[in-house]
Amino acid sequence: MTKLSVNINKFGTIRNSRGGENPSVLKAAIDAQLFGADGVTVHPRPDERHIRYADVRAIRPIITTEFNIEGNCREQKFIDLVLEVKPHQVTLVPDAEGQLTSDHGWDTITHKDYLVEMIRIFKSAGIRTSIFVDPVPAMVEGAAATGTDRIELYTEAYARDYAKDRNAAIAPYVTAADQAHALGMGINAGHDLDLHNLQFFARQVPYLDEVSIGHALICDALYLGYENAIQLYKRQLATE
Repeated sequence: MTKLSVNINKFGTIRNSRGGENPSVLKAAIDAQLFGADGVTVHPRPDERHIRYADVRAIRPIITTEFNIEGNCREQKFIDLVLEVKPHQVTLVPDAEGQLTSDHGWDTITHKDYLVEMIRIFKSAGIRTSIFVDPVPAMVEGAAATGTDRIELYTEAYARDYAKDRNAAIAPYVTAADQAHALGMGINAGHDLDLHNLQFFARQVPYLDEVSIGHALICDALYLGYENAIQLYKRQLATE
Protein backbone atom coordinates (compact mmCIF):
# COMPACT_ATOMS: atom_id res chain seq x y z
CA MET A 1 0.00 0.00 0.00
CA THR A 2 1.13 3.56 -0.67
CA LYS A 3 2.68 5.14 2.41
CA LEU A 4 1.45 8.35 3.99
CA SER A 5 4.04 10.84 5.24
CA VAL A 6 2.53 13.66 7.27
CA ASN A 7 4.01 17.10 6.76
CA ILE A 8 3.91 18.84 10.17
CA ASN A 9 4.97 22.32 9.03
CA LYS A 10 1.60 23.83 9.94
CA PHE A 11 2.14 22.98 13.60
CA GLY A 12 5.20 25.21 13.42
CA THR A 13 3.19 27.95 11.72
CA ILE A 14 0.60 27.99 14.51
CA ARG A 15 3.26 27.80 17.23
CA ASN A 16 5.30 30.63 15.75
CA SER A 17 2.24 32.88 15.47
CA ARG A 18 2.07 33.05 19.26
CA GLY A 19 5.57 32.18 20.41
CA GLY A 20 6.32 29.50 22.96
CA GLU A 21 6.00 25.81 22.17
CA ASN A 22 2.26 25.30 21.77
CA PRO A 23 1.42 23.33 19.74
CA SER A 24 4.50 21.20 20.16
CA VAL A 25 6.14 20.28 16.87
CA LEU A 26 7.96 17.43 18.58
CA LYS A 27 4.70 16.01 19.96
CA ALA A 28 3.14 16.38 16.50
CA ALA A 29 5.89 14.18 15.07
CA ILE A 30 5.54 11.60 17.84
CA ASP A 31 1.75 11.49 17.56
CA ALA A 32 1.74 11.29 13.75
CA GLN A 33 3.58 7.99 14.05
CA LEU A 34 1.49 6.85 17.03
CA PHE A 35 -1.69 7.52 15.07
CA GLY A 36 -0.61 5.45 12.07
CA ALA A 37 1.35 7.69 9.73
CA ASP A 38 4.11 5.90 7.83
CA GLY A 39 6.47 8.84 8.09
CA VAL A 40 7.01 12.48 9.02
CA THR A 41 7.90 15.24 6.56
CA VAL A 42 9.31 18.68 7.34
CA HIS A 43 10.22 21.51 4.98
CA PRO A 44 12.47 24.04 6.73
CA ARG A 45 12.90 27.39 4.99
CA PRO A 46 15.61 30.01 5.54
CA ASP A 47 13.30 32.39 7.45
CA GLU A 48 12.16 29.51 9.73
CA ARG A 49 8.59 30.76 9.45
CA HIS A 50 7.23 27.34 10.37
CA ILE A 51 9.67 24.48 10.99
CA ARG A 52 12.91 25.68 12.56
CA TYR A 53 16.26 24.07 11.99
CA ALA A 54 16.36 23.27 15.72
CA ASP A 55 13.05 21.41 15.30
CA VAL A 56 14.56 19.16 12.66
CA ARG A 57 17.42 18.24 14.99
CA ALA A 58 15.00 17.58 17.86
CA ILE A 59 12.65 15.44 15.75
CA ARG A 60 15.23 13.10 14.25
CA PRO A 61 15.89 10.99 17.39
CA ILE A 62 12.21 10.22 17.96
CA ILE A 63 11.48 9.00 14.43
CA THR A 64 10.55 5.32 14.43
CA THR A 65 9.06 5.24 10.92
CA GLU A 66 10.59 7.41 8.18
CA PHE A 67 11.89 10.97 8.18
CA ASN A 68 11.69 13.04 5.01
CA ILE A 69 13.24 16.51 4.79
CA GLU A 70 12.15 18.71 1.90
CA GLY A 71 13.90 21.88 0.90
CA ASN A 72 15.93 24.02 -1.42
CA CYS A 73 19.37 22.52 -1.90
CA ARG A 74 20.65 25.83 -3.27
CA GLU A 75 20.99 26.84 0.38
CA GLN A 76 24.21 25.62 1.97
CA LYS A 77 22.51 25.76 5.36
CA PHE A 78 19.97 23.23 4.14
CA ILE A 79 22.64 20.92 2.73
CA ASP A 80 24.57 21.05 6.00
CA LEU A 81 21.44 20.30 8.02
CA VAL A 82 20.50 17.26 5.94
CA LEU A 83 24.02 15.84 6.10
CA GLU A 84 24.07 16.38 9.87
CA VAL A 85 20.64 14.90 10.59
CA LYS A 86 20.74 12.14 7.95
CA PRO A 87 17.03 11.59 7.31
CA HIS A 88 15.85 8.52 5.47
CA GLN A 89 14.94 10.69 2.48
CA VAL A 90 15.71 14.17 1.21
CA THR A 91 13.33 15.74 -1.30
CA LEU A 92 14.88 18.51 -3.38
CA VAL A 93 12.46 21.33 -4.24
CA PRO A 94 13.31 24.27 -6.55
CA ASP A 95 11.95 27.00 -4.26
CA ALA A 96 12.94 30.60 -4.72
CA GLU A 97 14.01 32.60 -1.68
CA GLY A 98 10.95 33.76 0.26
CA GLN A 99 8.56 31.57 -1.72
CA LEU A 100 5.24 31.04 0.06
CA THR A 101 4.83 27.42 -1.04
CA SER A 102 6.26 25.11 -3.68
CA ASP A 103 4.68 25.76 -7.07
CA HIS A 104 6.68 23.91 -9.75
CA GLY A 105 9.03 21.02 -10.34
CA TRP A 106 12.67 21.06 -11.40
CA ASP A 107 13.72 21.68 -14.96
CA THR A 108 15.77 18.51 -14.90
CA ILE A 109 17.38 19.25 -18.26
CA THR A 110 18.59 22.79 -17.58
CA HIS A 111 19.73 21.93 -14.06
CA LYS A 112 20.98 18.40 -14.76
CA ASP A 113 24.62 18.96 -13.81
CA TYR A 114 23.65 20.73 -10.60
CA LEU A 115 21.19 18.02 -9.59
CA VAL A 116 23.69 15.26 -10.38
CA GLU A 117 26.15 16.85 -7.96
CA MET A 118 23.57 17.44 -5.20
CA ILE A 119 22.19 13.92 -5.50
CA ARG A 120 25.72 12.49 -5.40
CA ILE A 121 26.40 14.36 -2.15
CA PHE A 122 23.29 13.08 -0.40
CA LYS A 123 23.45 9.53 -1.73
CA SER A 124 27.08 9.24 -0.67
CA ALA A 125 25.84 9.94 2.87
CA GLY A 126 23.37 7.06 2.60
CA ILE A 127 20.29 9.28 2.17
CA ARG A 128 17.61 8.32 -0.35
CA THR A 129 16.96 11.15 -2.79
CA SER A 130 13.79 12.41 -4.41
CA ILE A 131 13.32 15.43 -6.64
CA PHE A 132 10.17 17.48 -7.25
CA VAL A 133 9.06 17.02 -10.88
CA ASP A 134 6.08 18.06 -13.00
CA PRO A 135 4.36 15.19 -14.88
CA VAL A 136 6.11 16.03 -18.15
CA PRO A 137 7.84 13.18 -20.02
CA ALA A 138 10.99 15.20 -20.78
CA MET A 139 11.34 16.21 -17.11
CA VAL A 140 10.85 12.62 -15.93
CA GLU A 141 13.47 11.40 -18.37
CA GLY A 142 15.77 14.18 -17.24
CA ALA A 143 15.25 13.17 -13.63
CA ALA A 144 16.43 9.64 -14.38
CA ALA A 145 19.63 11.09 -15.84
CA THR A 146 20.42 12.80 -12.52
CA GLY A 147 20.71 9.52 -10.64
CA THR A 148 17.89 10.26 -8.21
CA ASP A 149 16.26 7.36 -6.40
CA ARG A 150 12.75 8.75 -6.70
CA ILE A 151 10.74 11.59 -8.11
CA GLU A 152 7.94 13.41 -6.31
CA LEU A 153 5.19 14.27 -8.75
CA TYR A 154 3.92 17.81 -8.16
CA THR A 155 0.15 17.34 -7.96
CA GLU A 156 -1.23 20.89 -7.87
CA ALA A 157 -2.47 20.66 -11.47
CA TYR A 158 -4.28 17.40 -10.72
CA ALA A 159 -5.92 18.86 -7.62
CA ARG A 160 -6.94 22.02 -9.49
CA ASP A 161 -8.57 20.15 -12.38
CA TYR A 162 -9.95 17.16 -10.46
CA ALA A 163 -13.49 18.48 -10.05
CA LYS A 164 -13.72 19.53 -13.69
CA ASP A 165 -12.53 16.27 -15.28
CA ARG A 166 -10.72 13.85 -13.04
CA ASN A 167 -9.83 11.45 -15.85
CA ALA A 168 -8.14 14.18 -17.85
CA ALA A 169 -6.48 15.52 -14.69
CA ILE A 170 -4.96 12.15 -13.77
CA ALA A 171 -3.77 11.12 -17.25
CA PRO A 172 -0.36 12.91 -17.21
CA TYR A 173 0.42 11.41 -13.80
CA VAL A 174 -0.33 7.86 -14.90
CA THR A 175 1.98 8.36 -17.89
CA ALA A 176 4.69 9.91 -15.73
CA ALA A 177 4.52 7.09 -13.17
CA ASP A 178 4.75 4.40 -15.84
CA GLN A 179 7.72 6.20 -17.37
CA ALA A 180 9.49 6.71 -14.04
CA HIS A 181 9.05 3.06 -13.11
CA ALA A 182 10.41 1.94 -16.47
CA LEU A 183 13.43 4.17 -15.87
CA GLY A 184 14.07 2.59 -12.48
CA MET A 185 12.84 5.38 -10.20
CA GLY A 186 10.41 5.23 -7.31
CA ILE A 187 7.38 7.50 -7.29
CA ASN A 188 6.23 9.88 -4.57
CA ALA A 189 3.57 12.57 -4.91
CA GLY A 190 2.38 15.66 -3.11
CA HIS A 191 0.80 19.12 -3.09
CA ASP A 192 -2.92 19.84 -2.63
CA LEU A 193 -3.89 16.19 -2.26
CA ASP A 194 -6.85 15.91 0.10
CA LEU A 195 -9.73 13.70 1.19
CA HIS A 196 -11.68 14.53 -1.98
CA ASN A 197 -9.03 13.69 -4.60
CA LEU A 198 -6.57 11.33 -2.89
CA GLN A 199 -8.29 7.98 -3.33
CA PHE A 200 -8.74 8.39 -7.07
CA PHE A 201 -5.13 9.47 -7.44
CA ALA A 202 -3.79 6.54 -5.41
CA ARG A 203 -5.90 3.98 -7.28
CA GLN A 204 -5.10 5.31 -10.74
CA VAL A 205 -1.39 6.10 -10.48
CA PRO A 206 0.70 2.91 -10.62
CA TYR A 207 3.81 2.18 -8.55
CA LEU A 208 3.03 4.97 -6.07
CA ASP A 209 5.40 4.58 -3.13
CA GLU A 210 4.46 7.53 -0.94
CA VAL A 211 2.36 10.67 -0.67
CA SER A 212 3.34 13.61 1.51
CA ILE A 213 0.39 15.63 2.80
CA GLY A 214 0.36 18.51 5.24
CA HIS A 215 -1.87 21.53 4.70
CA ALA A 216 -5.12 19.71 3.87
CA LEU A 217 -4.62 17.01 6.49
CA ILE A 218 -3.90 19.52 9.27
CA CYS A 219 -6.91 21.61 8.23
CA ASP A 220 -9.09 18.50 8.37
CA ALA A 221 -7.58 17.58 11.71
CA LEU A 222 -8.87 20.84 13.17
CA TYR A 223 -12.37 19.54 12.50
CA LEU A 224 -12.02 15.78 12.63
CA GLY A 225 -9.28 15.23 15.16
CA TYR A 226 -5.67 14.41 14.34
CA GLU A 227 -5.81 10.63 14.78
CA ASN A 228 -9.08 10.32 12.90
CA ALA A 229 -7.77 12.43 10.01
CA ILE A 230 -4.70 10.23 9.57
CA GLN A 231 -6.77 7.06 9.58
CA LEU A 232 -9.17 8.56 7.03
CA TYR A 233 -6.27 9.41 4.74
CA LYS A 234 -4.84 5.92 5.18
CA ARG A 235 -8.22 4.50 4.17
CA GLN A 236 -8.10 6.47 0.92
CA LEU A 237 -4.84 4.70 0.06
CA ALA A 238 -6.21 1.19 0.57
CA THR A 239 -6.18 -0.87 -2.60
CA GLU A 240 -9.63 -2.30 -1.96
